[in-house]
Amino acid sequence: MKAVISTDRGYVSTHFGRCPSFTIVEIENGVVLSIEEIDNPGHHPGFLPEFFSKMGINCIICGGMGRRAQSLFAEKGVATVLGVTGKVNEVVQQFAEGKLKQGKSLCQRASEKGHGKDKNECDHSQHE
Repeated sequence: MKAVISTDRGYVSTHFGRCPSFTIVEIENGVVLSIEEIDNPGHHPGFLPEFFSKMGINCIICGGMGRRAQSLFAEKGVATVLGVTGKVNEVVQQFAEGKLKQGKSLCQRASEKGHGKDKNECDHSQHE
């Protein structure tokens, strides 16, 4: 299982597409095989779902994400876990152990009613 975590100075970023960097994690049988942080390659509609699906990413973990982005990731077969907060290293451990909980999307703006409300969950059984 390969997952991407929206990252801002060691913490999960509130908004997926606008974070300064991403942490890419590979997990197999509950064991973290690799962790790599990369700069955000850019934010424009449709780019990140294509970029990450080509990398073999199975799951996105973030504080929040707009509904359009969620739909684009779903079309690529990439699950999203929203409403996650905390230190990235702790989130990685929770995810590896199958204990990561999602909440409400933190990406909600008054001008976009309902923005970020829909969720897909990662199948933790793939990495347990």
